[in-house]
Amino acid sequence: MDEDQKEYSRKCEDYLEAILSIVDDKGYARTKDVSDALGITPASVAEMFKRLSEEALVVYRKYEGVTLTEKGKEIAEGVQRRHTILKEFLEIINVPPDIADTDACIMEHQLNEQTIEQIEQLVSFVKKAPHDPKWLSHYKDFCSTGEHTCTSDEHK
Repeated sequence: MDEDQKEYSRKCEDYLEAILSIVDDKGYARTKDVSDALGITPASVAEMFKRLSEEALVVYRKYEGVTLTEKGKEIAEGVQRRHTILKEFLEIINVPPDIADTDACIMEHQLNEQTIEQIEQLVSFVKKAPHDPKWLSHYKDFCSTGEHTCTSDEHK
C-alpha cells in the first residue's frame, strides 16, 4: 500500500479530528483539551500524542500541546468531512441530532469512500431542492404515522 493511502486506526483518526476541532475553536490544543473532548485520561492522550508524532501526523511538545502536520491535518479534515456528510444525511432521514452525531462518528470510519461520495451527492441534492419538497414532507409524515400521505391516484 502506498504511504499516501495508508489506513489509520479509528482511534488515531478520532484524535486527529478532535485536535483539528479544538485548534479551529481555540487556536491551539493541549493534552487536557483533547482529554476532555474524548473522555480519555491525560496520560493516555500524551501517549497517543507520542505515537502520532512518530507517524509524523502531529508536532508534540510536552507541556505545550500539539499541532497537526500537513499530513495530520489532511487526514483530520477528511474525517471531519465524512462526519459532517453522514451527520447531515442522518438528520435528513429524521435521526435526532445527538444520535446522528454519535452514529456519524462510528460510520465515518467504516464506510467506503464511494459510499460517502454517493451520500454526499444525496445530501447536496436535498439541500439544493426547493424548500421542503413534497417527497421530503411525505417521508417525514411517513416516519411519524407509518402511512403514505399521498394516494396511488396522485402518481398515475
